Amino acid sequence: MARPFVIGLTGGIAAGKSSVARMLAELGAPVLDADQLAREVTRPGSAALRAIVESFGAEVLTAAGELDRAALGRRVFTDPEARRRLEAITHPAIVAEGERRIAELGAAGQRAVVYEAALLCETGRHRELDRLIVVTAEDATRVSRLMARSALSRVEAEARLRAQLPQEQKAALADYLIDNSGSLEQTRVQVERVWSRVLAELEIQ
Repeated sequence: MARPFVIGLTGGIAAGKSSVARMLAELGAPVLDADQLAREVTRPGSAALRAIVESFGAEVLTAAGELDRAALGRRVFTDPEARRRLEAITHPAIVAEGERRIAELGAAGQRAVVYEAALLCETGRHRELDRLIVVTAEDATRVSRLMARSALSRVEAEARLRAQLPQEQKAALADYLIDNSGSLEQTRVQVERVWSRVLAELEIQ
């Protein structure tokens, strides 16, 4: 079975890529969420979790021995070197699991798969995919969303935006752009248009 057409889906933090992913799934697109894959490859007993504890200490574990993602997030978002150490541990495991899932979907007859990940452009992984969708939103909107959903101060929220590649640079790499600054209805119209274009591309291959 041929490898499916893989469309990357990314965007700056709080731009709304998860909302776009849900809309694509509603249109019938199989969606692989790299964040969910990260949870799976860092489950208790995994090699990745052992490596994280060796690098960051047992304080990044919960009382149940699971990864305390909030505690680890506070560490890496304020320390670029710590973030690089974490990514060096987790990214290879996430990519390997993602490739396994993509192959499974291809074997099941899926012709296209959406791969949702926050750091596709930062890691250079976007170059390995067939197309790239980038979700954007105004910075002020992203800061407000991040403060509301994660109980962060404005300073903390703005620091998290700065920790990622500027969304303008991501947008420059996109095959498809979706502006999520407005209403969900406005975003949905864009998502439907993009998915129609992807399906059209598949038909002419």
